[in-house]
Amino acid sequence: MREHDCDVLIVGGGPTGITLALLLARRGVRVIVAEKEADIYPLPRAAHLDHEIIRILQECGVADEVMATSRHTARYDFLTADGQILLRFEGTDRIGPGGWPSANMIHQPSVEAALRRELASFANAQLLSACECLSFSEDAEGITARLAAPDGERTIRARYLVGADGARSPVRHAAGIAMDDLGFEEPWLVIDTQVLDYARLPDCNLQICDPARPTTCVLMGEGRHRWEFMILPGEDADQLACDDSIARLLEPWDVAGAVTLERKAVYTFRARIAHQWRKGRVLLAGDAAHQTPPFAGQGMGSGLRDAANIAWKLDAVLRHGAGDALLDTYQSEREPNLRAMIQMAVMMGQTVCITDPAAAAARDVQMLAARAAGHSPDGAVEYPPISSGTILAGSAGAGSYFPQPVTAAARLDDVLGSGHWLITRASLDQPNLAPFRPALEQWLDAHHAPAVLVRPDRYVFGTGQPDELEAAWVKGSEKTGHCSDI
Repeated sequence: MREHDCDVLIVGGGPTGITLALLLARRGVRVIVAEKEADIYPLPRAAHLDHEIIRILQECGVADEVMATSRHTARYDFLTADGQILLRFEGTDRIGPGGWPSANMIHQPSVEAALRRELASFANAQLLSACECLSFSEDAEGITARLAAPDGERTIRARYLVGADGARSPVRHAAGIAMDDLGFEEPWLVIDTQVLDYARLPDCNLQICDPARPTTCVLMGEGRHRWEFMILPGEDADQLACDDSIARLLEPWDVAGAVTLERKAVYTFRARIAHQWRKGRVLLAGDAAHQTPPFAGQGMGSGLRDAANIAWKLDAVLRHGAGDALLDTYQSEREPNLRAMIQMAVMMGQTVCITDPAAAAARDVQMLAARAAGHSPDGAVEYPPISSGTILAGSAGAGSYFPQPVTAAARLDDVLGSGHWLITRASLDQPNLAPFRPALEQWLDAHHAPAVLVRPDRYVFGTGQPDELEAAWVKGSEKTGHCSDI
């Protein structure tokens, strides 16, 4: 049998695929990324990454570079046609549990470029551009993929294949995996602009719930701003996207001369989830596994969350003797979180996308009354913790997201590094943890815990006595490797 060219072949070199490749390469896993396009798509797409995603980019080594061109705003408002507040998410510029600002408006091509530059520094990682996966076959020892490269066909032998190849995902189709349609489908015109005069633009993110034309207006990365306009029933998308029509759509915003058009595109916002995220030695990640409407700003971030969950498990299986069944916990852990996120995005979309004036008026009356009575669901979006999988079920905090304390001089993750952490009360006396002691002690006190074991993706495995945690980790994660006391 031919030797393996790599441990993991990733099909798709977008942000999910490259992030996964980086997380694997940093762990010593041999990885090849096959991307059908010759270069990064040069125009904006995703607009937002939250604090948890920037923390993942921190592990990848690019967070500071990404943050250097990110923009921030204090709130995200849903407004009636006449400007009344239906729903408000405040504090989006505050530091979140991940140790970074809660909402970060980004320029996706710049993020991807930073990730690719970092990946190029690893000898055990390779990016094959203009290289399309034609087919693959699986046997007991691995995957053999046939690729079309600029210099002709080639085959790659890998132990696992990850399809991070987008919403149309040839890998998903080839694996025979169906999608579950969650019943949301709306066409929108997306307008990206370059900014000449910030003073004439809104300084917060907006959803205008106007039945005459539901509209989104949001910040982007440095130097850019976005509008999205719902395409109404019976409208011709091509006509709506012509320059004269775009000028008319932007006219109420009074931004002529303040912005220049960079990109226009028609998208159909959908909500879908793949039935299987793993089939044998094939896994799906990002848009290949799920698609969400953009209203919660979690499309790109969901793919990076997938990468963080998959990376440490593939490393455990490939390099630390864990059983292959560990990979089955990927979908069981991620899907409930993902469904909650999509449900939130669909709720937001259904709030915005009402074009019947009477129905919109009824919505406004109901939501304005709820907000006046203090019953509006304002505030930060929270998603459920991991409820099953590689956690010590029943222990306090198991499956919850472990925060990253930050001091003026350091961040916890940079001090402790990647891998699993066993943080005990005794370890808080160590010099490297002393600056973080108040925050860590507060967390342990809140959970009445003598110690906590934190997984590599920064979710809590469990709390309890240190020796019992280590024993449970080895048993529950099927020998994923030694976890030493911090």
